[in-house]
Amino acid sequence: MANAASMREEAETIAVKALGFVAADPELLPRFLAITGIEAHSIRRAAGEPGFLAGVLQFILAHEPTLMRFAEETGTPPAAVGKALRALPLGDDNHEYST
Repeated sequence: MANAASMREEAETIAVKALGFVAADPELLPRFLAITGIEAHSIRRAAGEPGFLAGVLQFILAHEPTLMRFAEETGTPPAAVGKALRALPLGDDNHEYST
């Protein structure tokens, strides 16, 4: 069984591939930017923020045709994208609630 550090590294690798996939697509990138509110010139800085990579994977997972195209073009099994999401910061279902 893989340890948490290697699982997170693999998850980050998948998320970076997903970011490259989105950034290279002239239809996906504007949609991603509009949904996230990030400006194109700020992506590099935003990528270092906790939760950003999880957000990229959530974007991919939210639209099955996009997920399937990403999987096909990168050789990433679709199930691995969801697994990667859960291994990233803010990618699980545990959210802190303010009181």
